[in-house]
Amino acid sequence: MSGLSASTSTAIVFCVLTEAGREICFKHGSVNAVGMLLLRPAILLGILFWAVELVVWSWVLTKVPLSIAFPLMAMTYVVIALAGVVFFNEKINLRHACGIALVMAGIICIGTTGS
Repeated sequence: MSGLSASTSTAIVFCVLTEAGREICFKHGSVNAVGMLLLRPAILLGILFWAVELVVWSWVLTKVPLSIAFPLMAMTYVVIALAGVVFFNEKINLRHACGIALVMAGIICIGTTGS
């Protein structure tokens, strides 16, 4: 992410990871969900990730144009796809892998643009 300071780049990566963590928690908490979904520990942890990400993301937006920062959040798609494989034994077929590669190519294009 050239053109971005180390602290801003770190904050964006942190937001990507907390967003991925949130989705992992929501997926884990919703498995076999029957009632009282919001009281499940995994769902509550996901909500905490969401709140923390909101604070850090708000700071990022004071430093980086939205047109640069938001597309970099597409890294979340890559991280979540890989997390699905690792944590939930999901499969990635060739078409899915090609899509992930295209997303990564877009991230590289935006990331090298910088701010």
